[in-house]
Amino acid sequence: MLTLHDDPISGNGFKIRLLLAFMGTPYHYNAYDILKGETHTPEFLSTINPGGRIPVLELDDGRRLVESNAVLTYLAEGTSWIPSDPFTKAQMMSWLFWEQYSHEPNIATLRFWKHLPELSDVQKAQLLSKRSAGEAALALMEMQLSHTDWLVGNGPTLADIALYAYTHVAEEGDYDLSSYPAVQAWISRIAALPNYVSITDKDRD
Repeated sequence: MLTLHDDPISGNGFKIRLLLAFMGTPYHYNAYDILKGETHTPEFLSTINPGGRIPVLELDDGRRLVESNAVLTYLAEGTSWIPSDPFTKAQMMSWLFWEQYSHEPNIATLRFWKHLPELSDVQKAQLLSKRSAGEAALALMEMQLSHTDWLVGNGPTLADIALYAYTHVAEEGDYDLSSYPAVQAWISRIAALPNYVSITDKDRD
């Protein structure tokens, strides 16, 4: 059985949990608290991920895969979550790359910083720029979703899962989603899909 090494607060981990739920795939769940440094212990670094990051997907044969969107792509191979049309598939991949470069570093970061007891001077200096970049990311999604139900193609793909993870909890980072009605409608569509689980769901295997 697959094993997911993760922190329950992680949106990157939630992407994988959500896809596994949609696919009906059972898995073991090993939880770590990144705020307590549990992913930087000698044991974790030597046996799970020397990079000290989660999520990590461990296969039945012991091989491990890191980077959330790479894990999504591996798990969804051969399913409808990856478009069969080459151009639509490439569009999906574009959203995955964009999510990690322009969306997650801003929207996810401000949410994560809310969990910290205090911010450093460097973090405080980045607040305005990260908020502005996060709002620009939401605006781009709003523009797309004002014309289509899903980010690419005619149904949900990995692009939707990857962007949903941190977008639907953006208000935890003090973003106002009421300014993005098409994004809100898209969030509702994903939450209405069969086998949906929430980010706080604890039923793993």
